[in-house]
Amino acid sequence: MSAKIVVVEDEEDLLELLEYNFDKEGFEVIGFLNTKTVSQILEEEEIDLLIMDRNLPGVEGSEFVASLRENGILTPVIYLSAKNRDSDIEEGFLSGGDDYLTKPFNMKELIMRVKALLRRTTKKYNEGKISHRDLLLNKSTRELSVDGQNVEITKLEFDLLYEFILNKNSVLDRDYLLENVWGDGELYQYKTVNVAINRLKEKIDPLKTKEYIQTVRGVGYRLC
Repeated sequence: MSAKIVVVEDEEDLLELLEYNFDKEGFEVIGFLNTKTVSQILEEEEIDLLIMDRNLPGVEGSEFVASLRENGILTPVIYLSAKNRDSDIEEGFLSGGDDYLTKPFNMKELIMRVKALLRRTTKKYNEGKISHRDLLLNKSTRELSVDGQNVEITKLEFDLLYEFILNKNSVLDRDYLLENVWGDGELYQYKTVNVAINRLKEKIDPLKTKEYIQTVRGVGYRLC
């Protein structure tokens, strides 16, 4: 998934860790230790998401986000904060936040929340055409072409392939796919994912020469 993310975090080690993990997921990430120039970059560049600490030097994070909203900057915001009381979380949402994750946190959960929020808020992930190698998906018509030839696939297979292309080169585990493609992981088993992926691979690569979808043993699957 290609998107531009701004991270504001005053702990330098944590900021570097966040930058590393987001870069590994294919995001373009810009890190700041304070908010001094953040407003400027949000106004001048097309930023898809802002990840905001609250305990910052100079200005409290939720106050900064509230000022962004007052100035008409609607960039989606995820708070990543040690402020974990119910009142703190409520304050974060009331100030204009879209999601809130408390420290200490799980990096995988943060990345999944980022991807989910981007799907909800960024049109380029939800409309039009998306491609990978010689695969072309048309979201509006729900059609797939492989090397210029139309290939019939089911709605589930379309959604599955779309999720892979959004996250190309990232390993997606079965829990992630059940939650984000099937919609309710608790109702299905891992075998459901395996069967669906095998059917999809048969349709997009019947001669088994292109190896679009790679199995990462013990982890999940990756679109290559």
